[in-house]
Amino acid sequence: MTTHNYTISFQLKRPKLLSSFRLKQSGGRNLFLFTIASFLLLSSCTQQPPTEAELIEKAKAIHEKILTIDSHADTPMWMTREGFDIGKDNSESSKGSKVDLTRMEEGGLDACFFAVFVGQSSRDKEGNMKARNRAIAMFDTIHNAISRYPELAEVALTSTDAYRLEKQEKIAIFIGMENGYPIGNDLSLVEDYYKRGARYITLCHTKNNDICDSSTDKKGPEHDGLSEFGEEVVREMNRLGIMVDVSHVSDKSFYDILEASATPVIASHSCARAICDNPRNLDDDMLRALVRNGGVIQMCILSSYVEEPEPTPLRDSAMAVLREKYNNWENLSDEELKNARKEWQNLNVQFPRNLSSVTKVVDHIDHMLDVAGIDHIGIGTDFDGGGAVNGCYDVSEMENITIELVKRGYSEEDIEKIWGKNLMRVMREVEEYSKSHI
Repeated sequence: MTTHNYTISFQLKRPKLLSSFRLKQSGGRNLFLFTIASFLLLSSCTQQPPTEAELIEKAKAIHEKILTIDSHADTPMWMTREGFDIGKDNSESSKGSKVDLTRMEEGGLDACFFAVFVGQSSRDKEGNMKARNRAIAMFDTIHNAISRYPELAEVALTSTDAYRLEKQEKIAIFIGMENGYPIGNDLSLVEDYYKRGARYITLCHTKNNDICDSSTDKKGPEHDGLSEFGEEVVREMNRLGIMVDVSHVSDKSFYDILEASATPVIASHSCARAICDNPRNLDDDMLRALVRNGGVIQMCILSSYVEEPEPTPLRDSAMAVLREKYNNWENLSDEELKNARKEWQNLNVQFPRNLSSVTKVVDHIDHMLDVAGIDHIGIGTDFDGGGAVNGCYDVSEMENITIELVKRGYSEEDIEKIWGKNLMRVMREVEEYSKSHI
């Protein structure tokens, strides 16, 4: 008996999302099977595509159903300011805040990592102590502010907390630490910050510190990647169960960190360098290395990382004056820092940024999917740290990213992974490693 195999495939909107079936011709059944296959193929070709309204309705249902997590928001910088209330809608504020509990609920965001961010200053005993004090004040502010709204939100400490709080219809507020600078050169502080709630640490920011080299320090590399002390920090983070964040680090630091870490790492707010050639973004080789590590890149929506911005000479000039006035944000007193932040926000209102779009954001996600696969992508907006695009200007518009994903043919399973499942998988693996090594 001779058996012939025929493969008939039809392609959906996205090139990689293919469905196929195999028709197996055998004896007298071949005509019957071929007729059925032809009917199915004809039906798939003649079926009317869904309308935009139907796609939007589908996206809204998916967004409501799945766990949604933003891995990076700088909202604590607002929370430390007098008069800011995290439990109220601040959308009308001329200050330009992007996140609060009210708008998180409106945008269908179930969880968010609030960043304890301390900008770089002097790396001596006095500077390190000042950085530590500012970090502790920010940790305390987050806990105190969220504790005032126990019916709305709770500070989360584990991956299971996100799912538990979602079932309770509460928002999960995780804490990340952006810039390892407040660690200084004291390894014991890593555990101190863990006890205060830090569940990831971005090892550096815009400048080199004692841990590693930054991707944007104008002085160039200092350690040729990860320092010896930085290796100790990574091992200590592994031991405690803190995710290692490679956003902002130099390319050499990135590869050193992957080699040093016993657990998967995250890039809490980064984009694809192939789409936007910015040193803050990851190139394709880095994306592939992240896959081998088991990690995840969280798509950032800060417009200048999404696409090359159009020139804004008036804004650039005003910013340059402000940086000079406040010594490029270095060695500022608490009062000077407060004034600098206020003037920076006023300048943003007077000279707004040119914004990218949700469409361009999902172009990055498409590229990440092609290179790294669906299991290694997430979302980290960088809201309140500069993040915003047209169509997702603040947290109330997060659903628009889901709508664009649905329009491009992403499945519910894909979208669930992007919106939080991938990140929680990494967090769970980091937790499990810690339990077996602490």
